[in-house]
Amino acid sequence: MSVTAAIPERRTGTGEVVVEAQNLKRHYEVGGGFFGAKGTVKALDGVSFSLEAGKTLAVVGESGCGKSTLARLVTMIERPTDGVLKIDGLPVTESTPELRRKIQIVFQNPYGSLNPRQKIGTILEEPLLINTDDDAATRRDKAISMMERVGLRAEHYERYPHMFSGGQRQRIAIARALMLNPRILVLDEPVSALDVSIQAQVLNILMDLQEEFGLAYLFISHDLSVVRHLADDIMVMYLGKPVETGPAEEVFNGPRHPYTAALLSATPVADPFREKKRINLVGELPSPLDPPKGCAFNPRCWRADDRCRNEQPPLIDQGLQCHACFHPLPVGDGAHG
Repeated sequence: MSVTAAIPERRTGTGEVVVEAQNLKRHYEVGGGFFGAKGTVKALDGVSFSLEAGKTLAVVGESGCGKSTLARLVTMIERPTDGVLKIDGLPVTESTPELRRKIQIVFQNPYGSLNPRQKIGTILEEPLLINTDDDAATRRDKAISMMERVGLRAEHYERYPHMFSGGQRQRIAIARALMLNPRILVLDEPVSALDVSIQAQVLNILMDLQEEFGLAYLFISHDLSVVRHLADDIMVMYLGKPVETGPAEEVFNGPRHPYTAALLSATPVADPFREKKRINLVGELPSPLDPPKGCAFNPRCWRADDRCRNEQPPLIDQGLQCHACFHPLPVGDGAHG
């Protein structure tokens, strides 16, 4: 089998929904020790979204907002406490293990996601060995083909992970995720551990692969400058709940939720002459074990009033954008980059 023939079939974006989540929740029961009462951590508490083939949905927020929990649910590493998750229109249940091949994940740390005892060729061929009936020659051809797709050379096939840089290791991780020709990639902070110059290279590879194979990306990040480069749509999360969603350009140019505006105001701007208003939030992210009453963001919000402190705002549909705020920012009033 030739290397060219081993390249996965090209897919194009068709607007087809490949991932759909309806009110996903993931709660964890935690013990209180000898004298404390048991509690519930609501790591994810009602998340709904849809993701089309060839599109990128970015999930952003501070550490502890539920981004990585969402990634584990979508990749079926964990099961939701409540809600419905559909892949290609099929609800994810214990009786649908074949759906696991349609969705793969690229982890944050390229130094910890590869087995140091295995050669790169073995790492890339392992998904094929487990999930297909390909013979050794076919598996090798497919592995080399995918290595070339992510900018590596055929001679790298016999090398070990410690012989590569961080950027090269992340390319290997991306190649491994694509070996089974999935439809969806979950990218969990895939460039945050890399130098800025290498980040751009990896992001460009991801964009090229998405266009070539029609991949859907669930891109999890706290770096909004990276998100702006890649995302079609954005979901901003705070303490397990979405607080604003919408097309990337709409959210960047006109954030409605104060938390979104604060995140955007902290994003560096390359133009030294551009005036930028920084919003400094007071306090830390509340504990998910003891969330504030009412709007979870109210202790840090400069627009909060008694209603915010007593009622939880629903996610309101405002056309292209949705926000969960009783006192949204006027259009064009939010700080952004």
